Amino acid sequence: MRPSVRLPLPDEDALALADGDPAGLAPLLEEARSARDRAWGRRVTFSPKVFLPVTNLCRDRCGYCSFRRSPGDAGAWTMTPDEIDTWLDRGAAEGCAEALLCLGDRPESVFPSYRRTLATWGHESTVSYLEDAGRRALARGLLPHTNAGILTRDEMARLARVNVSLGLMLETTSDRLSEPGMPHHRAPDKRAASRLRMIDEAGQLKIPFTTGILIGIGETRRERVQALLAIRALHRAHGHIQEVIVQSFRAHPDTRMREAPEPDDDEVAHAIAVARLVLPDEITVQAPPNLNAGSTLRLLAAGINDFGGISPVTPDYINPRHPWPHLEALARTCAGEGYELAPRVAVHEAFIERPGFLAPELLGPTLAARARLARARSPGELGAARGALAQTADPASPSLEAP
Repeated sequence: MRPSVRLPLPDEDALALADGDPAGLAPLLEEARSARDRAWGRRVTFSPKVFLPVTNLCRDRCGYCSFRRSPGDAGAWTMTPDEIDTWLDRGAAEGCAEALLCLGDRPESVFPSYRRTLATWGHESTVSYLEDAGRRALARGLLPHTNAGILTRDEMARLARVNVSLGLMLETTSDRLSEPGMPHHRAPDKRAASRLRMIDEAGQLKIPFTTGILIGIGETRRERVQALLAIRALHRAHGHIQEVIVQSFRAHPDTRMREAPEPDDDEVAHAIAVARLVLPDEITVQAPPNLNAGSTLRLLAAGINDFGGISPVTPDYINPRHPWPHLEALARTCAGEGYELAPRVAVHEAFIERPGFLAPELLGPTLAARARLARARSPGELGAARGALAQTADPASPSLEAP
């Protein structure tokens, strides 16, 4: 690519990258690095979080997912209010600032036993339960970020009162991946139209929003670019996309895609670099370090400015075979390349005091959490005592037993 290229790339130039010569990866990465450095400087961030897998019951059956269960399956769970409180307390004690609430799509629509469970706790819906969990998190100084799959406009408005941000991975805009034999065929909530509609409605509501693409599930490079362009169009309409995750498919045993090839380092780097050049400067480009173990330098070289949430307390329940990196080691790797690793809160800086984008009652807790993180002398102080232990927690259950 030429240094004088116009950024963000026009649609036709972005799509041309999908068909480019593989030998052109080095100049592509150089352009993406330069764009990142111009927009974000030499500071790379992460969010210290406690991961709460509220329920792994889900009505979808994606070909690559090792998280979802049906009632009665081995490893099926729904966290009780007491379990939520216990993990929130542990997260707060270890210096976390984010409470990530993550769960399967619309379990109450297909599982009567789950609806009965919610009713015993005084909740008529999952959103009611999540709203209560958000309040519990805020009471402990933790900022909730919820990824609950497809939500209605009214449900998002309700959750925005207790969440500093919401999220939904777009993953892809390719309807081809929902055809028979493809990974989204048995996952009605993965239809692109539904996900684009929710992201658009979040923008209309002025909710700071996280989304992203999933690479390596059978999509083409062109389809990846099309997904990024769709995200960009929604952001241009509403200005609400705070970060875009470039997430790598990782094969898991006991899934239909257990033998599918994973994207290699070059493919991941290409996707990150294209995201940086396609998206406006103000959108953070993120790649999870636990899904790219040993490739931190490659992620930095491709143009990321954020590693996403990293927990000193809980494993990654979506990808339990891939432990979080130790923060001190990650900070040293970044420093070796001339970058500072710094903690951040779950809502990105540009949205904290931007009119209309954060519920007024959330401003005080957000500023307090930001101030706490600013007082940390090093990233390793956040949960340093238990950082290694979170790597070995049992991935099959959110058990409250200490690992």
